[in-house]
Amino acid sequence: MLTSLTRNRALALCALPVAALFAVVGLAPLPFAIASPGTTADVLGAVDGRQVITISGAPVDKTSGKLLMTTIVATGPSVDNDFGDIADAWFRTDQAVLPRDSVYPPGKSDAEVEKHNLGEMKKSQDAATLAALGYLKLDPDDVEVTLHLADIGGPSAGFMFSLGIVDKLDGGGAAGDLTGGRTIAGTGTINPNGTVGAVGGVSLKTQAAARDGASVFLVPKAECSDAQAELPEGLRLIPVTNLSDAVSSLRALEQGQEAKVPSC
Repeated sequence: MLTSLTRNRALALCALPVAALFAVVGLAPLPFAIASPGTTADVLGAVDGRQVITISGAPVDKTSGKLLMTTIVATGPSVDNDFGDIADAWFRTDQAVLPRDSVYPPGKSDAEVEKHNLGEMKKSQDAATLAALGYLKLDPDDVEVTLHLADIGGPSAGFMFSLGIVDKLDGGGAAGDLTGGRTIAGTGTINPNGTVGAVGGVSLKTQAAARDGASVFLVPKAECSDAQAELPEGLRLIPVTNLSDAVSSLRALEQGQEAKVPSC
């Protein structure tokens, strides 16, 4: 049988490697990125003095209100977050801890990631144009749409670009004024056929939207529960699955037809 002194020494010796392990974990970089609410941009307006959406070959209507695309900001692929950084972010509502590989392509440098994200943005802009013109039954060969938004990468603005194009091209037609003078934010990828896809980080994007004055947030239907997790007070969620759904919901909202506006 161990004496009290022997037992205490044994416990102390056992504690040493455990303490060392925690020290190593606390200092070692971990494969996670820390994300926060990012900037927003009004796709109906201008950024740095240049219109985000420029259209030629068809009449362009005046628009009111704002359509905000939303972003998140994450620590870069070469930034090493230690245990303390991760633990602090984990318990904050204005930050999220994400596997680094879910935010950035693995094995890429900062420059390579930026190039990749800009390429994804270009693809999303092309898809957004095709989706909007297809919805309006306009020929892409006759209508030229130019989208300008510097320093924003990735595909998650595609859906809001499409809405902006529809609003500018059909402000007085079937779609009407989509915003009704409101500030409306949202996120989502889009396919040329108008299907809206999930993007991730929506609980942070709703915070960015509320911060910048939005009263309505359009969220991919599959991410409703994520968007509700840290939903700012006074921000209304409207789920969307495709471009035509979103246009119908906004028109119903603008006309006061609440029963026709879905909710998460």
